[in-house]
Amino acid sequence: MALQFEQETYKIIGACMRVHRILGAGFLESVYQEALEKEFKSQEIPFIRHQKLELVYDGDPMKKYFVADFVCFSTIMVELKSLPFIHKDNIAQLINYLKSTKLEVGLLVNFGAPSLQYKRCINTTPSSHPNP
Repeated sequence: MALQFEQETYKIIGACMRVHRILGAGFLESVYQEALEKEFKSQEIPFIRHQKLELVYDGDPMKKYFVADFVCFSTIMVELKSLPFIHKDNIAQLINYLKSTKLEVGLLVNFGAPSLQYKRCINTTPSSHPNP
């Protein structure tokens, strides 16, 4: 059984690996964001950087919103970190963002460790449409 958006997430992770291989660990998250934007462009991965996503509570839009580091292929939220390790709170936050924005797949990517770390998260709550 194939994973949802498997080819797309594979391309995104590959771009992240290239950025990490070139820059290594130790930079601020904003450095990795800029480098990854360049890498997405060179690999022709469609993306929107700093996309404002509406949060929904009980079916109603909220005044607060979330700004995703990237939304790729109009369906995959990509959140970047530059930490010693991925913490369970980072994963929980991404899952909450997915639920609230109705996006189905998220990638949490950590550039702060000696080797690139990533976690693929799925929104398992029923949804009608994504709303990027």
